Amino acid sequence: MNIKIDDVNYEVKIIKKNIKNTYIRVKPDMVIYVSTSKLTPKFYIEKLLEDNKNEIKKMIDTQIRKNEKENYYYLLGKRYDIVLCNIYQKVEIDENKIYTKNLNMLIKYTREFARKIFEERLEKCYSKMKNEVPYPILKVRKMKGKWGYCNKREKVVMLNLNLIKYDIDEIDYVIIHELCHFIHFNHSKEFWESVKYYKPNYKKNRKVLKEE
Repeated sequence: MNIKIDDVNYEVKIIKKNIKNTYIRVKPDMVIYVSTSKLTPKFYIEKLLEDNKNEIKKMIDTQIRKNEKENYYYLLGKRYDIVLCNIYQKVEIDENKIYTKNLNMLIKYTREFARKIFEERLEKCYSKMKNEVPYPILKVRKMKGKWGYCNKREKVVMLNLNLIKYDIDEIDYVIIHELCHFIHFNHSKEFWESVKYYKPNYKKNRKVLKEE
């Protein structure tokens, strides 16, 4: 099955399961996946897709942006073309290009750069905190499904390495989010009020990061 959205044909794969509801998702391969009951007729799926074209378009646009983040090199919200050349003994950045001897050198550079930026932003964000919040130990690693993590007992804040792809504003939001967990170790109304106090535009940051 196929569906045309903005003059582009997209493949639709139907997955029949022992479920009651029907779910539509767009995955990195840009295929539209429909998970539905084994009893759902084809005409119902076709009508559902047609009625939800606008929402599917939003999913497609979001997935395109996510794929860009994965397929290109981003640093602090800016996209760079990678230039590989043996003459470089260290990573060099010039306007919209980043020069490196090999990808291993670039990975090492990214980790070191991320830790430096994260440490600077943690210090900056912590200085705003008015409550009794301990200065946390910072850890950095790649994580799936989380931008940050707070271990209140061990006084640790862990940040996702991939966060370095985004603007400082998004990095600050994640840090403040985790620092606020030292005050409210949940996602209660009080927690979000604390986040809003230190980061009034946090909803914009959340929207940007949800595209990842």
